[in-house]
Amino acid sequence: MQPEYRKRVSLKNPVHFCALGGGSGLIPFMPGTFGSLAAIPLVLLVALLGESVYLATTFVVSIIGVYFCGKTADDMGVHDHGSIVWDEVAGIFITFLFAPLSVFSLVAGFVLFRFFDILKPWPIGPVDKRLHGGTGIMLDDVLAGIMACCSLHLLLWALPGL
Repeated sequence: MQPEYRKRVSLKNPVHFCALGGGSGLIPFMPGTFGSLAAIPLVLLVALLGESVYLATTFVVSIIGVYFCGKTADDMGVHDHGSIVWDEVAGIFITFLFAPLSVFSLVAGFVLFRFFDILKPWPIGPVDKRLHGGTGIMLDDVLAGIMACCSLHLLLWALPGL
């Protein structure tokens, strides 16, 4: 039997489909991790289109995520339920801004993003606790993505050739 909130969302609804990461957020354990993993092929695909397209896509993914996440949370009747993973998708896109993509950078960026998203160091934690709705759902992952992006660039600078 499905939990009540699960009955209120459908992968046939395009907003829910996106917010739930194409269904990756419905995996019963570590949905944020699986949502982040589901974003990696999208990152690779968009990166093939060039830096300006990647930047524009990251901006659009982040902005529309406020609506996707807020609407899906409202429909579920649960604020920031773990199955809502579009915020992780945006955070992963932000993590790889202006970074050369390689196996090393993809693994390092993924780990860094999950680190900041899970531990929520300042200022991520206070933002996560104070803001609600779609903006609150998105902003902590946007900040985690920014911190992961800066850390990834620092790591790539410190370890040239990887």
